[in-house]
Amino acid sequence: MSNLTHSSAWRALAEHRDSIARTSIRELFARNRERVKRFSQEAAGVYVDYSRNLITDDTLALLTALARQAGVEERRRAMFAGERINVTEDRPVLHVALRERAGTPILVDGEDVVPKVSAVLARMRRFTDAVREGAWRGYTGRAITDVVNIGIGGSDLGPRMVCEALKPYGSKALTMHFVSNVDGADIAEVLQAADPETTLFVISSKTFTTRETLLNAHTARAWFLGSDAAEPAIAKHFVAVSTNADAVTAFGIDPGNMFEFWDWVGGRYSLWSAIGLPIALYVGMDAFETLLAGAHAMDRHFAEAPLEQNLPALLALIGIWHTNFFGAASHLIAPYDRYLHRLPAYLQQLDMESNGKSVTLCGERVDYATGPVIWGEPGTNGQHAFFQLLHQGSALIPADFIACMQPQHALDTHHKVLLANCFAQTEALMNGSHAPDAPHRSFDGNRPTNTICLEKLDPASLGALLALYEHKVFVQGVIWNINSFDQWGVELGKRLAVTIEDEIARPEPVSAHDSSTNGLINRFKARRNVHAESTD
Repeated sequence: MSNLTHSSAWRALAEHRDSIARTSIRELFARNRERVKRFSQEAAGVYVDYSRNLITDDTLALLTALARQAGVEERRRAMFAGERINVTEDRPVLHVALRERAGTPILVDGEDVVPKVSAVLARMRRFTDAVREGAWRGYTGRAITDVVNIGIGGSDLGPRMVCEALKPYGSKALTMHFVSNVDGADIAEVLQAADPETTLFVISSKTFTTRETLLNAHTARAWFLGSDAAEPAIAKHFVAVSTNADAVTAFGIDPGNMFEFWDWVGGRYSLWSAIGLPIALYVGMDAFETLLAGAHAMDRHFAEAPLEQNLPALLALIGIWHTNFFGAASHLIAPYDRYLHRLPAYLQQLDMESNGKSVTLCGERVDYATGPVIWGEPGTNGQHAFFQLLHQGSALIPADFIACMQPQHALDTHHKVLLANCFAQTEALMNGSHAPDAPHRSFDGNRPTNTICLEKLDPASLGALLALYEHKVFVQGVIWNINSFDQWGVELGKRLAVTIEDEIARPEPVSAHDSSTNGLINRFKARRNVHAESTD
C-alpha cells in the first residue's frame, strides 16, 4: 500500500465517504437554503459555484488536510520560485514567469528570467504590429492576408483554441489556419485555398526537429517555392518559434525572425510564450498581453490564497474526491459558449498528458487512480448527444459547466435560451426525476457539477480561466505524487513510428514486430502496390 493511501488524511476521507455516501446533494440543499453562498467563490473575474457536489464543511476540511499532507503549499512555492520540480527532466516549470506582469523577479539558476520574457514580448509586438498594419509585406509587395500556424500538441492546441475563443477580437484582415496532423489532408486543404504571395507561415517547434511539424513545414516550403517564389523569398513568408537557430537558418528562415522560448516552458503550457505568436497576430499584442494579465491575476490568487479559499485548489480537491473516493473515471467539460468549442480538446492535453501517469516521483507504481479522461462538447449540442449518459447512465461523470453572462453578439433571446439550458441541466443532474410507475422515465439525480461563470469571454477572463485549470491540474499531480510536467508515453510512440516509417519505405515484407503489427504493415505495403499498379 502506498504512503498516500495509507496516510491518516486518506483514511479519514475514506471513513467520511462511507458516512456521507447515503446522503444526496439534494438533501444538502434542503438542510441549508443558503448553501450556494458557502460553496461558491470568485477570483480574477471567474465565479465558481461548486455547491452541487456531495461535499460539506467536513469534506473540505479533510480534503485540505490531504493537500497539506501532500505538500501542496511547499510545491506551489517551489514552482513560483523556479526550482526544478520537473524532476525527470531536471527542469523548472515556469509558465507563470511568461505572464508575470508586475516585474517581480523569478530566478532560474540565479538569473532573473522576466527581462528575457519581456524582450521576446517586445519583439513579438514589433513583428505583429508590422504584419497587422500592412508594413510587413510578401515578396511581391502585397500585404499578408493569411497566417498558417504549423505545429502539433501544445504548439497547435493552445493557439488554435485561443484564436477561436477570441474570434470577436480578431483582425478582419487576417484569416487564421492551423495545421498539425501528419495526415496530408490537413495541409493540402489549407494550401489549396492559400495564395503564396500573401501567406505567412509560423513554424512552431522548440527543437525544430519535431517529425510531424517538420514534414508539414517542408511541404509548405515546397509548395511556396513551386510558385514563382525564389529561395530568398522564404524569409518574407516563413517565421519560426524555436530555440534551434541553426536548423531554422538551414530551412531558409531569417534567424532574426525566430522567436525564442525556453526549456522551462512545457508544450501544453506554452501558449503564453512566443508559441502564442499566432494569437498576437490575430487579436493584436494589446489583447495578447491582456490575456497574460488575466492569467497572472489567477496566478496571484493561486499563490496567495489559503487552500480553503483557493479556487484552483478547491476544484482539484473536489476532483480528487470524485476520482479516488467515488470511482469517477472521466470528467466532462461543457462550455455553453460556441467560441469555447476547442476548450475541451485543449484541456484534454493539459490534464491527460500531465496527470496520465502511473508511477510516482519516487518511481513506484501507484495503487490509486490518477488523471481522469477529459472530454466534452459545447452546450446545447451535447444535450442532444451524450447528456443521456450523464442523467441515466451507470457511470458517475462529474462535469464543469462554463457560462458567460454577456454574449459576444446582439441576439439576446438566443443567449437567454442558452443560459436557461445551462442552468436547467445542472439542476436536473442534481435533482433527478422520479416516476414510480415509469422506471424508464426516472433518474436518480445526485450527479455532481461545477458551474464556472465569466462575465464575458474576453482576453482577461479567458486567461484567468485557463490558469485556473492549469493550477488545478498541478495540485492534483502533487497530491497523487506524480510528475505533471513530463510525457514519456508520447515519446515512445514517436520512436516506434520512425522505425516503422523506414520499414514501410522498403520493398521486403516486415517480420520484426508482433504478428498484428507485421500484418498491418505488410497489408499496407501490398495495397499500396496494388493501387500503384492500377494507376499506371
